[in-house]
Amino acid sequence: MQYFLCLAEERNVTRAARQLNIVQPALSMQIAKLEAELGQKLFDRSVQGMTLTSAGEALVRLTAPIVRDAEYARQEMAQLGGRISGRVSVGLITSVAQSTMARSSATVASRYPEITLSVCEGYTETLVDWVNTGQLDFALINVPRRKTPLAAHQIMDEEMVFACRKDGPVKPPAKLRFDHIANVDLVLPSKRHGLRLILDEHAAAIGIDLRPRLELDTLPALCEVIATTDFATVLPTIALRQSLADGTIRAHRFDAQRIVRSIAWVHHPRRPVSVAAKAVLDVISHDLAQAAAAAREFVEPSSGDKNPPSRKEGRKPRKRAG
Repeated sequence: MQYFLCLAEERNVTRAARQLNIVQPALSMQIAKLEAELGQKLFDRSVQGMTLTSAGEALVRLTAPIVRDAEYARQEMAQLGGRISGRVSVGLITSVAQSTMARSSATVASRYPEITLSVCEGYTETLVDWVNTGQLDFALINVPRRKTPLAAHQIMDEEMVFACRKDGPVKPPAKLRFDHIANVDLVLPSKRHGLRLILDEHAAAIGIDLRPRLELDTLPALCEVIATTDFATVLPTIALRQSLADGTIRAHRFDAQRIVRSIAWVHHPRRPVSVAAKAVLDVISHDLAQAAAAAREFVEPSSGDKNPPSRKEGRKPRKRAG
């Protein structure tokens, strides 16, 4: 089952054999044996690689939880000897991945050398499906509006802010409201994206229709567009952090009608979370909180802020008119 799942993930015999630390003929033989035993063709072979058949997709759904539970048992037994080890598969929404994953991966590798970490990015709905079918141990997602079959635990709330080019012509009013953005050329994630769902729901609640000129789901590319054009956007602060730190864009809080997105980690309620997975979650949660705090330092306060965030040392506050 491990061999099958690895090949299903890699879609390439050479890469899967390398990942499993076995020779290619041994892997091919095991897959052929499994297909013969089940009486089903599990993969379609082509020059592009291996693709799952409908029977193969069904087998992934059935076997992934079994392999995950066996791995959990192995990890728990290792924990009895004082070691934290095992394979941990994590899914992250893009805004979290780009903000924390480089740092978090390095920390996990250094602090827990016996943990093998696998990380993927995806939309909230996709990650929920992968956790539900046992392909992921847990995922960090935007809290979905509709009920899911997963256990959800909130990590943090984060404000979404208006952003535009640092020296561009877009000048938001002192008392910026969300409905003001209806008159601005916008770049936003597409309707497949969890952040866009949050924005559209908020817009509908106050009676405006968001019609962006451009839709981009790749957030670093979206930030680059904002930094080099006269477009504007509304995103969480951590998604803007690097561009804010580079000084290429500026971000403004909304004075009223503020928008907050919630981030939660989700797991299957009937599958225990391993010690190794909990260790990885702690690292990511810590780094995410630090990233969000650092990003807030660069956001312009709204007129209603009684205690605006302190500036980074070395940044000079703007002079107020008069």
